[in-house]
Amino acid sequence: MATLVFDIETVGEDFDTLDQTSQDVLTRWIKRESESGEDYTAALADLKAGMGFSPLTGQIVAIGIRDVEREKSAVYFQASKDGQEKSFEEGDCKFEVMTEQDTLQKFWDVVEKYDTFVTFNGRAFDVPFLMVRSAVHGIRPSKNLLGNRYLNYHPSNARHVDLLDQLTFYGAMRKKGSLHLWCRLFGIESPKAQGVDGDDVKALYESGKSDDIARYNARDLRATAELYQRYVKFLQF
Repeated sequence: MATLVFDIETVGEDFDTLDQTSQDVLTRWIKRESESGEDYTAALADLKAGMGFSPLTGQIVAIGIRDVEREKSAVYFQASKDGQEKSFEEGDCKFEVMTEQDTLQKFWDVVEKYDTFVTFNGRAFDVPFLMVRSAVHGIRPSKNLLGNRYLNYHPSNARHVDLLDQLTFYGAMRKKGSLHLWCRLFGIESPKAQGVDGDDVKALYESGKSDDIARYNARDLRATAELYQRYVKFLQF
């Protein structure tokens, strides 16, 4: 079976530029639950920092894919606000500058050629985000990557192996762990090893360093692919 690892990077809108109704809707719960002004200020800061975690208030700035069998990757990424980044190639990965709409269309075109898909926490984050943002741009997903999560029951053309599900035995483990911790456990180089993580994506995007986001995404792909190979060899039944 042809196997594709994929991962996305996202950034959120600027909360302060939203209309007042949207700001009120987003802050309603923290106003209700904050016991002091200090609590509210802290919760508001967290909310602003997390705008990129939802397709309702964020967009995709990079989609990475890796062919497990061929050991080749591609990252489709948006140029930052100043638009200076160019497409390039490094090692086994091609980096191509595209709009969000074009990255989504390219992703779904590639997905049609594969039948097994691998993510880390993709069911809870990547796939819903991809599907909603695709709908925003009038793009219909080419396959349903949110089918039955139990691997004994899945469409033959879209088997989605979410490693967070598999490595924690569908949540049986009390502590699930991040990709970084699972890589540390198995001696795999973490995507964060070069000093960049998901919390840095928005700052990199706004400072004209989208190519660094793309490189981080490529490291995520390689780490996830290596973790998948460990899972297949030692834990898959």
